[in-house]
Amino acid sequence: MTLIDPVLLKARLASLAGRFDVDALDECDSTSSELLRRAERGAPSGSVVVADRQSAGRGRRGRSWLSSPESSLTFSLLWRFPGNAAGLSGLSLAVGVGLAQAMENLGAKGVCLKWPNDVLLRSGDDFAKLAGILIELSSDRRGTQAIIGIGLNLAPPTGDLPQPAAGLSQACPISIDRHDVLAAILGQLAAVLDTFTVNRFFGLKMKWQSYHAWQDQAVQILGDGEYPKRGRCLGVDDDGALLLETAAGIERIFSGDVSLRRA
Repeated sequence: MTLIDPVLLKARLASLAGRFDVDALDECDSTSSELLRRAERGAPSGSVVVADRQSAGRGRRGRSWLSSPESSLTFSLLWRFPGNAAGLSGLSLAVGVGLAQAMENLGAKGVCLKWPNDVLLRSGDDFAKLAGILIELSSDRRGTQAIIGIGLNLAPPTGDLPQPAAGLSQACPISIDRHDVLAAILGQLAAVLDTFTVNRFFGLKMKWQSYHAWQDQAVQILGDGEYPKRGRCLGVDDDGALLLETAAGIERIFSGDVSLRRA
């Protein structure tokens, strides 16, 4: 497996000419860390760093994200928005919509979304993690920059895993070149982020809910240092907060790990 070839990728992004500047690396500490350093030096919106290997890849809640060219696609995208970070609630959900749509366009079946930033693969009653999203925001007088980190399993991961995991190869009927996968994702992200810039998450809420893995299902939510919250998951509101129906009423959830409650 070789590096992403910018020439091959450029041909696949012809309809988006000028919107992305992709740099492929053999290895780095973290694509998000590398892109943050470049952003501080003035890298433009639409800059992308993709790496075959990460020595310190980051996942949500401090977890690590392992990568290898044979089994994964890991990259980060820099995107700049007008205004402050307070107006970007629901951004990770919007990115999830772009990922799910891209996977479907590639022929994947069973792709769904888990609040707030996971892409899952469903097989019968079982769910496994296909991709993860980690967004880091910073604001100044010019607006807000988002470093959007994405890790996608191309093949099912092996080893001692903290949760069930799947690969894109399990969801697609044919093998897909990594250049086609990255181009499909970037194309959908451009459309989704354009919509988000104008209409915020409200403009993507119904699409997100159409992919929601546990819509109207019994779930429990674990927060840091809190007792589990249990109820029926009603989806999300216009700002991307999870709506949990409990005996006391409907509660808005802003953070936590959600899991399905089996009967």
